Amino acid sequence: MTTCVRLSIVQNVSVLEVDNPPVNALSRDVVAGLIQRFDEFQTQTETIGLVICACDKTFVAGGDIAEFEKPGFSAQPYNDFLIRLEASQRPVVMALHGTILGGGLELAMAGHHRIAAEGSQFALPEIKLGLIPGSHGTQRLPRLVGLKTAAKMMLTGHMVDAGFALSSNLVDAIVPFESLRDAAISRVQTLVGQAPRRTCDLSVPQADMDALSNVKNQAEKHPFQPAYTALYTSLCATRDLPFNTGIDIEAACFSELVPSPPSRAQRHLFFAERMASRVPAIGKDTPHRIIEKVGVLGIGTMGAGIAVASALAGYEVTISEVDDAALKKGIQNVDGTISAMVKRGRLSDAAGKTCRDRVTGGIGAKALSDCDLVIEAVFEDMDLKCSVVKTLGSLCKKGAIIATNTSTLDVNTIAQASGRPEDVVGTHFFSPAHIMRLLEVIRGNQTAPEVLKSVMHFARRIRKTVVVSGVCYGFIGNRMAETYLRESEALLLEGATPSAIDGIAENPRVWGMAMGPNRMLDMAGIDVGARTVTEWIKSEVGPRDPAYRAMCRAMFTLGSHGQKSGTGYYLYEGRSALPNPKIRELSQKLAEQHRIGLRYDIPNTEIFERLLFPMVNEAARILEEGIANRGSDIDVVWTNGYGFPKWRGGPLFMADELGLQKVVDRMDFYAKRSGNTWGYWDVSPLLRRLANAGGRLSNWHTPH
Repeated sequence: MTTCVRLSIVQNVSVLEVDNPPVNALSRDVVAGLIQRFDEFQTQTETIGLVICACDKTFVAGGDIAEFEKPGFSAQPYNDFLIRLEASQRPVVMALHGTILGGGLELAMAGHHRIAAEGSQFALPEIKLGLIPGSHGTQRLPRLVGLKTAAKMMLTGHMVDAGFALSSNLVDAIVPFESLRDAAISRVQTLVGQAPRRTCDLSVPQADMDALSNVKNQAEKHPFQPAYTALYTSLCATRDLPFNTGIDIEAACFSELVPSPPSRAQRHLFFAERMASRVPAIGKDTPHRIIEKVGVLGIGTMGAGIAVASALAGYEVTISEVDDAALKKGIQNVDGTISAMVKRGRLSDAAGKTCRDRVTGGIGAKALSDCDLVIEAVFEDMDLKCSVVKTLGSLCKKGAIIATNTSTLDVNTIAQASGRPEDVVGTHFFSPAHIMRLLEVIRGNQTAPEVLKSVMHFARRIRKTVVVSGVCYGFIGNRMAETYLRESEALLLEGATPSAIDGIAENPRVWGMAMGPNRMLDMAGIDVGARTVTEWIKSEVGPRDPAYRAMCRAMFTLGSHGQKSGTGYYLYEGRSALPNPKIRELSQKLAEQHRIGLRYDIPNTEIFERLLFPMVNEAARILEEGIANRGSDIDVVWTNGYGFPKWRGGPLFMADELGLQKVVDRMDFYAKRSGNTWGYWDVSPLLRRLANAGGRLSNWHTPH
């Protein structure tokens, strides 16, 4: 307590300093320290006021979320401290720098005056954790910046910069970081004798009568995510009721949200995304290679997205194609990607030009010989990729990293073809690569630790959420997706309709996927999925079941490729998906061919269980085999790359909440009913063991 919060006197001003690295989070010790040091300040009658600041790179960057899981957690001691702080008769000035988030911004708003260092950023991001601000944030922020701005900040959780904070009255001044503390001390001295300006005494500006309409709309749109309703309730209290009543309403709402399943799920993911960056045998002492110049070979849609993502992060990028015509088309792909971002407001004209200026083109792999990292993004064909990587292995400079971008292929085989497998790593970008957050990094058997560390650093710089996978068919995400699509197609052959299956997957009362399996495959391209499955079966590694995903393979043969062809599991008028009557005819034909009994009354519960439970079972196998490092990594993959709702926490967290014993019992039930000829319903030993022990799959760490 005494070390994480200090109190000193500088030029007859008390200076309270938070020192709780790395981000000065509000742990119990910090809160206790703030209370103790403020009590001491009140006894320092010789000082004229108080400055509150923090050490290192940032002011208080929010609450310590781990505290929410501990018995007896309550925000009340901190909230009582904020009331006492704001009530001080001597001036209280906040010296703010870095990222001032959540409870840190609520601390800042309880001061009488706020000075921010240049480059500071501010946010109340609690909605991303299924929460609302719980320490008067919903009551103080609107009094400073107005209801409309406050509602937008809290509804999105997005950060605003110091300039915006100044113009909106969130802060009172901006100064260089070097002079921040001196400026705060000086401001205390100028405020002596003036009546303290307390945020709680300010009236809520009513400039926009419809300021809360968007919050209300989101609450109605997301009835299973109670944080939106709680935010609307609290902001209505801000608008209509006195401050003291408003903070009581906010506190009641916050207390109800903390133990709610959606908030626990999103807090699970908060920690899971941070844990995913911790890879066994990769530590601070592991050396890494410097990446300054990135090469991308194969500039279709995926390659263009990778090139743009790299250029946006400040890398010099060389794109390469086989000849002039292909390069010209690749450059058009890059230009089109950047132009679309500018048109949609994702980039300014100037930023778009800067990004484009970082990209140059060349013919053949030799153009990439001076790059530090080369990512091949050619067509998903093993022979082609091995040929390309063999050429790169001979042409790339010593120490260059070669990444093969693949969604299913054996990275070890490709790495061997390079002649330098220690330099090779797999990457599985998700399309569009410049927008989608997830990147699976595939660690080959011989990938050097410094190569893996370097690529993870690169991935974070291009703003990806990174999960490391071992080598297997489909890695983490697509391997599980195979079971999901397998059961979806099996249900079709048994008599279910695409809309019935997708309806269960997308229904937030049941699941809440962004897109059901049939709509997803239509969008991704049935031809892509069918080719992948066909090649997998041909390799003799894939399933021997003649009916395995027979539907998509038949549709591919018939030229039904999804949205791109206007017909797939649905018919398309633009992007509108309409029922495709030929699907029922094809299902009946395939069912007869494979001697599958039709039934048109498949219960919704069965559809749900058959889609989700085999995925969970496959995830357990992935953990048993050491493909994923931990269960929570798998949840990160599915919530960031496959449209799994974050408020469900991911497939493993959702299964844990349903109960692993239920998953096992239903797997056993379907095995007995179907005869389980192909072993689809064999329960993973890990899953059965955890179910028997009452364990949780999302908490499982693979032994190393």
